[in-house]
Amino acid sequence: MITDIIIPAWNEEGTIGNVVRAIPKDMVRNIIVVNNRSTDRTAEVAAAAGAVVLHEDKRGYGAACLRGIAYANATMPPPDVIAFVDGDFSDHPEQLPELLVPIRDGEADMVIGSRASGQREPGSMTPQQVFGNWLAVWLMRMIYGHRYTDLGPFRTIRTESLNQLEMRDLTYGWTVEMQVKALKHKLKVTEVPMRYRKRGAGKSKVAGTLKGTILAGYKIITTIFKYI
Repeated sequence: MITDIIIPAWNEEGTIGNVVRAIPKDMVRNIIVVNNRSTDRTAEVAAAAGAVVLHEDKRGYGAACLRGIAYANATMPPPDVIAFVDGDFSDHPEQLPELLVPIRDGEADMVIGSRASGQREPGSMTPQQVFGNWLAVWLMRMIYGHRYTDLGPFRTIRTESLNQLEMRDLTYGWTVEMQVKALKHKLKVTEVPMRYRKRGAGKSKVAGTLKGTILAGYKIITTIFKYI
């Protein structure tokens, strides 16, 4: 399978190099870092580590992901699978093969890396993150009838399936939009336990501030109800 991996990044100078270097190079064709208006050396560090660096001036996690998807789709041949991982080095990129196996074996169209069912380093997720994830997956179970355990950002999906979802969200609702739309489109979805650690440097752009936590929570909940 041809696999491209997309890493949205905003001011991740201290961690992005570690993320790029930890990705198994024999498993991916392109490591695509989308620099989302960083004011530090994120782009330079990512390029030095071997990534293809794109620039997205529209601020937002989803906006950066969409820029990366457009690049991957325009590459010939397009990838069979697109993977996503954050740029803060909280995930373990070396676990990418575990997220690819269910797709390779025809068991899934989308695979979510679950922090909830994996090994989570103490302090790697704030209490509000833990609660927010629990609430989001509980609501999706009640409304859509599927038992997710997490909104984990480390995930893989068939490119054809991803394009069918017609992703739109530009900000905090990106991950939950993908998971809700996957159910609406009756994709085969599975989860794989992932290890998760404290972010490599700095504080979370979302959970690290009260404003970010409130905005993310609101957007996630409204996105869940949006597609009923």
